[in-house]
Amino acid sequence: MATAKELAPAPEGIAGRLHRIEAQLFRWTETPARRYSLYALLVLVAALVPAFGSNYVLEILTNSYLYIVLCLGLNIVAGFAGLLDMGYAAFFAIGAYTSGILTSTYHWNFWLCIPPALALAAMVAVLIGLPTLRLRSDYLAIVTLGAGEIVHILARNLNKLTGGPSGLIGIRRPSIFGMQLNKIHHYYWIFMIMVILAMAACHRLEHSRIGRAWKYVRDDEDAAEAMGLHKSMIKLSAYLVGGMFAGMAGCFYSAKMTAISPETFQFMQSIMILVAVVLGGMGKIAGMAVGALAMILFPEVFRSIGSLRMLVFGALLIFMMMFRPQGIWPERRHHT
Repeated sequence: MATAKELAPAPEGIAGRLHRIEAQLFRWTETPARRYSLYALLVLVAALVPAFGSNYVLEILTNSYLYIVLCLGLNIVAGFAGLLDMGYAAFFAIGAYTSGILTSTYHWNFWLCIPPALALAAMVAVLIGLPTLRLRSDYLAIVTLGAGEIVHILARNLNKLTGGPSGLIGIRRPSIFGMQLNKIHHYYWIFMIMVILAMAACHRLEHSRIGRAWKYVRDDEDAAEAMGLHKSMIKLSAYLVGGMFAGMAGCFYSAKMTAISPETFQFMQSIMILVAVVLGGMGKIAGMAVGALAMILFPEVFRSIGSLRMLVFGALLIFMMMFRPQGIWPERRHHT
């Protein structure tokens, strides 16, 4: 016998067409064999790009991969745990500056800089998370926004350590087996591998005990606590893991650029990452890739229309929020 949900008429208009397209896509990728075949095809296409693409194409795609990693980290905080973070660029800055300072000022090997950068990003994430444990929605957003601005202001004013407003220069690039990584295709491969590893880690986390706990707290804090979950520790763990993702991205970003400045890590950077997460579909790992690619590729594809491209992009975002508020590729939540 058909259920009430099956007998209900499909929504009409643009929303209805989008709903039917979504249903078709989910049916096409519902089996593991189809999903993994699609992933393998995408990785193969990405691996062939350096053989045919120009340096400009590699640069744009490398930036896209960077944003995918950042979106995956924020998705842990906002998508899995339901914590609205408007200062996420702070962790990105901490990773970049820690690696940059250790390589340029203290002449550390780049690979040895990664553990302290991740540790510092995790520590700051916990410090930011502690005051937010009892906050929700807009109050939580205000606190995280303020924390992000504190990190930005410190980067601008600690002249002897961070280079002040002028930024940090002379950041040493890494090497592997004696080969200096100083070409764009080197960083294309690095960030591509980072995306694959980050997606695999997110998938394991999502289906682990802590991943389920994040979603329980996101959906109903009081019910989760009544079931014996320690919601404060669960929230802190989401901040910690998300901060480490951004810290790792910051390490390799500083190595790629060899120079960083506080302007890269402004509030607008946090907003851009958050918009990509919402656009892709909060809680969906594949949606993070879609949202990040849309944020980076759209302005480049429509560069010919000049400053109007951002106007068009803004109009499309409004269109999306009107007819597809859950994002391009949202998480499927099961209700009984």
